[in-house]
Amino acid sequence: MSALTNDLKKMTELAESSPAQNAVFREKLHLMPPVGWLNDPNGLCQFHGVYHAFFQYSPFNAEGGVKMWGHYTSENMIDWEYQGVMLYPDQPFDCSGVYSGCAFIEDGEMHLYYTGNVKLEDRDDYDYINTGREANTVLVTSRDGMHFSRKRELMRNTDYPDDLTLHVRDPKVWKQDGMYYMIQGARTKEDVGQALIFQSEDKVNWSFRSRVETAEPFGYMWECPDYFEVNGMQILSASVQGLTGGEWDDRNVYQSGYFRLEGDILGEYMLSDYCLWDYGFDYYAPQSFETKDGRRIQIGWMGMPDCEEYTNRTLEEGWQHCFTIPREVYIKDGRICQRPVREMDEKKRRISAASGHLEDEGHPVYEAYVSGITDGKFRAVLGGELILEYRDGRFEMRFTDQDMHSASAGRGVRYVHIQQIENVRILTDVSSVEVFVNDGEYVFTTRYYPEKASVCVEAEGADIELSAILFTSGPAESVSEIGIG
Repeated sequence: MSALTNDLKKMTELAESSPAQNAVFREKLHLMPPVGWLNDPNGLCQFHGVYHAFFQYSPFNAEGGVKMWGHYTSENMIDWEYQGVMLYPDQPFDCSGVYSGCAFIEDGEMHLYYTGNVKLEDRDDYDYINTGREANTVLVTSRDGMHFSRKRELMRNTDYPDDLTLHVRDPKVWKQDGMYYMIQGARTKEDVGQALIFQSEDKVNWSFRSRVETAEPFGYMWECPDYFEVNGMQILSASVQGLTGGEWDDRNVYQSGYFRLEGDILGEYMLSDYCLWDYGFDYYAPQSFETKDGRRIQIGWMGMPDCEEYTNRTLEEGWQHCFTIPREVYIKDGRICQRPVREMDEKKRRISAASGHLEDEGHPVYEAYVSGITDGKFRAVLGGELILEYRDGRFEMRFTDQDMHSASAGRGVRYVHIQQIENVRILTDVSSVEVFVNDGEYVFTTRYYPEKASVCVEAEGADIELSAILFTSGPAESVSEIGIG
């Protein structure tokens, strides 16, 4: 361990030894940082039967800062145990941050690929797009998921096509027909977003192969690209920056969505229109992996970069952001849908059920499931200030108050046009809400900060069921019921 690594380790341990005071908005189910800042999920995988979730982490500053990788493990994707920081920014090729990357598992070994960020000293002639930074592709390996090899720098900006800016990052690796492939997000010198594909015979030596791009320019940067198949359907996921005008003016500053791909991503292909993974306020940089039983699991960052519109009241508590609940990506009637992982069902305990109308208070963590909705009649109010409503062919998530000190912390309204709704699943943690409409055909995610926990659902003729969710506070502690008793 180098002197720098040792100092970063001690500083992190010191920061984590001072728990947030009066932390009323800490989540019970969702992964969040012990202290400080969390953003992109990284290195998601199932390895030796254990689920691993790494995360970009800045323990010294709840508003961001130098990034390292924190680490959680779980047996069931619901109860997680924090394992500490696994990767520090301690080398010349990642000294400004251990940025996003993936896990690739083969022959009992975990390979973590990530972008090593280097930002050179401030100079007036650096724009940090074409000058003043480096984006290096780095590899570490592990046989047990807890102890890692020395870092190996695999590629630098000079190894990428010369028509690109210095913004090339976020490797995701897969194997196909005996060859290894890596997809990375990129921004060209003409400010056009695209994805790059590299190939390798040994997982170490990589060469540029091809690009994936739309027929017409679409945004200026594609972050966190992810390519996978579900039931034979090819999906290219990307978090796109730079979409403006028309519908994008009513959405987030950056988008996270996917293209359906027809053909061969390594050869001739066609991309569908871009569809959003999530229509809410707080969703970005999702990453996916495949479980041993063949499910495609996706986790997103419940946050939004470069957002001046709203904030998070957890800053007052010394931490910020969390992950979404792990979601299964599946196909229903030819459409791509999402739902909370089925392991969640084992954690639910029914509180009450009703037809047409249900009200409840005092349960900050719950699932409300509304089925059999007829004539589009649906309205729910959470915490007295967050309204979910379907009217005139439009499903809305909106806050009644946009004051920065309200439950919204500045959030306003998000919506999607839907021909009809049949069911709505609302998953609420202490300071977050995830809404799955029509079996997850449309999803809305937001952070929120209510003064009291309450829910009121009105859906004439529909069945409404409210359930608490069991959770384990820690590996040595007993299971508790959230908000009951």
